[in-house]
Amino acid sequence: MSSDDSYRHYVEEFALLFEQSGLNRTAGRILGWLHVAEPPHQTMPDLVEKLGASKSSISTATRSLLQMGMIEKLSLPGERRDYYRMVDGVWTNALRDRNHEITLLRELADRGLTLLADEPAVRRQRLQEMRDMFAFFEQEFPRLFARWEEERKEM
Repeated sequence: MSSDDSYRHYVEEFALLFEQSGLNRTAGRILGWLHVAEPPHQTMPDLVEKLGASKSSISTATRSLLQMGMIEKLSLPGERRDYYRMVDGVWTNALRDRNHEITLLRELADRGLTLLADEPAVRRQRLQEMRDMFAFFEQEFPRLFARWEEERKEM
């Protein structure tokens, strides 16, 4: 397999994984490509060429990724074109956003348990498990992020 084929295969794996997570497949391809591209910043025409997608689908996907905070647009001195690259710390940021969602899910479970306060324990069991799990993750995530930051300093 040529290196171009290997890159294409990797980008497609990335796209499929992100599509399964609810993201547009083209956005997944862009993320995959920006992880392995050299240079790490790419123009819209670069993305169209390398990913074999239409300019409109690349434009729509980059706009979405910009709004999600996963990529950023930049300009280089003396150039008139816009470039796109991954945001530094994108995965840490994405998981921190998930931590907020975990809090919302724990709060939702709390409200459900309040709603079922007078019901038998068997009826409350699923909500109690949901609440306990998300409370655990809500408590542990900050410690995990702190450990990760320490690891990053040592890299």
